[in-house]
Parts: sequence; C-alpha cells; structure tokens
Amino acid sequence: MKRILQLVSMDFKTPRPTASLASRFARRFGPPLILFFVLTTMASAFTARAVEFSTVADGASTDLETALAELAELRKQIETERLPLAQQGRTLEQQVLDQRRELERAQRFQENQLVELNALKADVKRRTDEVKFLEALLGEYLRGFETRIHISEVPRFQEVLDAAKGAAAAADLTEAQRLERQTALLTASLDRIARVTGGELFAGKALSPAGRLESGKFALLGPVALFASDQSAAVGVADLQLGSADATVLALPGTFASDIRGLTANGTGHFPLDASLGNALKIGATKDGLFKHILKGGPVMVPILLLGLVAVVIFIARWFAIGRVRTASPGDLQAILGALRSSDRTKATAHASGITGPVGEMLHAAIDHCRERKEYIEEVMYEKMLGTRPRLEKWLPFLALSAAAAPLLGLLGTVTGMINTFNMITVFGAGDPKTLAGGISEALITTEFGLVVAIPSLLLHAVLSRRVKGVLASMEQTAVAFINGLPSQSEETLFLRKESQS
Repeated sequence: MKRILQLVSMDFKTPRPTASLASRFARRFGPPLILFFVLTTMASAFTARAVEFSTVADGASTDLETALAELAELRKQIETERLPLAQQGRTLEQQVLDQRRELERAQRFQENQLVELNALKADVKRRTDEVKFLEALLGEYLRGFETRIHISEVPRFQEVLDAAKGAAAAADLTEAQRLERQTALLTASLDRIARVTGGELFAGKALSPAGRLESGKFALLGPVALFASDQSAAVGVADLQLGSADATVLALPGTFASDIRGLTANGTGHFPLDASLGNALKIGATKDGLFKHILKGGPVMVPILLLGLVAVVIFIARWFAIGRVRTASPGDLQAILGALRSSDRTKATAHASGITGPVGEMLHAAIDHCRERKEYIEEVMYEKMLGTRPRLEKWLPFLALSAAAAPLLGLLGTVTGMINTFNMITVFGAGDPKTLAGGISEALITTEFGLVVAIPSLLLHAVLSRRVKGVLASMEQTAVAFINGLPSQSEETLFLRKESQS
C-alpha cells in the first residue's frame, strides 16, 4: 500500500510536458484512473489479509492449548520435585554453613600458626645470635689460651688447638660440629687447671743454654716451669725467648740445679720459685760485661776511650802538680818584710828560698829589686805571675777538648751504627730483631760512652781551672801585700845610708 502511495505521489510530483498529447490526456484522465487503481489494490489486499488472520488465529489457539497443557504438566512436575529440592537446598545451606565455620576455624588456626611461626623465628634468631656469641667467646678464649699457657705445654695442646682453629674457618661443618670441636678445647683447659694447680711432671723438649733441642722432663707449677735435660747437664727455668718456638732453659746459680734435677726425677723436693716469672733471669741474661759492652760499640770506642784515659791521667798529674805549689802565708810575708825593714836581705832571701814554686820565685825577684821603685817591683812581680799562668794551665785545654770531642765521636758512632742498621734492614728485613741488635748497640753505646767521657772531662777541667785561679789569686794577693809592706822612701834612704856606711 505504501508502495502504491509512493508511486502515486511520484506521479503527481513529476513535471508535466506542455506540448505533448499524452500529457494532456494524463492531466485530464490520470487522477481518476490512479484512484481506481489504488482502491482496487487495497480491496484485494484486505481480502488476503483477512484470510491470513483467520489462519493465524486458528494456529495460535491450537498452540495456546498445547502450551497450557505443557504448562499444567510442568506445574505438576514442579510440585512433585519441589519438596526434594527444598530438602536438598536446606542440606546444601547446612553444608555451606559448616564449610564456612570450618573456613573460619582454618583461618583462626592459620593466624595462630603465623603467630607461633613468628615466635619460632624470633627464638631461632635469638638462638643463632647466642651461637654466634658463643663462637666469638670460644674464639677469643682460644687466642687467650694459646698465648697464656706455658710455652712448654704448647706441644701437648697442639692437636686440640689446631682442631679448634680449623673448626672456626671450616665451611663444611655444621654449627654443632664447630661448637663441639671448640668446646673440646674448653674441656682440655679445665683438665689442665686441675692438673697444674697441684703441680705436674711431664716429658718434653727444650733448648739448652748451648742452643740444642734436648729431651727431658718439665716440672710445672702454676705459671712456673722447671726443666731437667736427659741428654746433658742443662737444668734451669724453662721460659719463652724471643724468636724461638720452643722453651729455652735459663740456668740458675748455686744449688738450684741439683734441687731441680731431684724434683723432676722423684716428683718431690724443693721447687725454686721466681717471683718475677723469669723476667729477672731474662734481664740478667741481657746484661753484658764491661769489656763485651765496649766491644759492641765498634771501632769508634777506641778514640773515645783514649780521650777519657788521657783526660784522667792529665787530671791526676796536674792535680798533684798544682797541689805542690806552695803559697806564701801571712807569717812568711811578714818575716820577709821584717828582714827587709831591718836591711837584712840575706835573711829575707833565705826565708823566700823556703817557699818553693812560683811564689818563692816571685818573692826572690821582688827581693832582688827591693831597692827599685814600687812600680817597677810591681811590674817584676806581675811578669813572674804571667810566666806562672801557662805552667799552671798546662794540659788543661786538652780536658776542654776531650769534653767537646767525646760527644762528637759518640755521634759519629751513632751515625755509623744507624747506617749499619739500615743496611741490615735492607738485606734481611725488619722481621728479625737479632739482625738489628749489632747496629743499634753500636749506635747507642758510642753515644753513651761519649757522654761518659765528656761530662767528667768538663767537670775535671772546671776543678783544675778553679784551682789554678786560686793559686794565681794567692800570688796576686801576696804581690799586693808585698808592695804595700815595703819600707817607705825615708826608710829606704836610711837603709841606703846604713848600707853605704857598712
């Protein structure tokens, strides 16, 4: 129908031709024809649709009856199955509730297990820290035990010490195995304490004073160990020496040797106890005699000792030489001046001859020129004093030279000793101190003896210089007293007159 209307509409909308006959026919008879055609078509369509609607209605009624029958049957079936399904639903709901409660219990159990797991992890961490702390303590104890036991006991504990050391660094051992090997050392140390407390005898080896490794017996009491050799007469205190891996025997004086040998042989006897734990013997062993000590100083010691010896000889010689110089006492001076006042030159000269040395010579010269003017006599006496000074100060500059040269020689020995020391370090390295002992000894000993010579030389020079100054001061005082005590001009004139009359 819509199609027909569209065609009619299209026909009406089509432009009409103006000059054609058909066009005029279509304008005149077209609309009625089209209307007739449309009405005819609509009538036929309505007739066909009515037939179709009747057929569809009959089919729909049949289908409805069939559907109603099926619906009734389905309702009946639903009613039949409803009760079992309800029972089954209640059962499933109960199962769901049970499963939910079970899930809640499982969740609570999981939470509890998680809390317990965290507690176990914390406990494991604490235990691990305790094990590490114990391993550190055992390692520290191992180092302390190895350094504190006596050197004679090291071979006895060497195996357990090596096992404990190896356990600390072994990666293939478990913590329990490492602790077991380390605690074995602890057990051995406790057994050692029980044995050593009451004293113990055991066999071992030690270096004799001659430097040979000999077998013998040790007597250990606390930190002190005695050794008696089975191969020689070496007996003494066993101790550790620098640069030696074995115990070294330090010999004891007197009757201690027989006591130690009897103690190690019988297990009873006197036990010599050193309160210094061997340190006194070590210090005594390091002390050398004077001659050996000098030899360690090297060739520079020769000029240093020569300077010291010559300085001592000069001091002794000059001390006695200056000591023999006699000074004029006030009584001697008054006797000489009294003889001169009485015009008795012979007596004055005889009295001056009794004063030996430079003072008597000075008084002789003054008496010989007593008739001269005082200024001239003073010059004569001063000339004698100037001549006396070099004789009194003879060899004194050598003492000053010794005091100055001895430290320089000591410094020279120090430099040469240090050069030798550095040469030894270059060749042997700085690991062994024995290779450095020679150079260091030479360096220090020469300085020591240089100061030993210089300080006394300086003091001896000061003593002799002070004594020389004392003699010269006494001569000067005597000269001044002599000049002041000479007769005056009138007394001299009177003296000349008496002499001319005689």
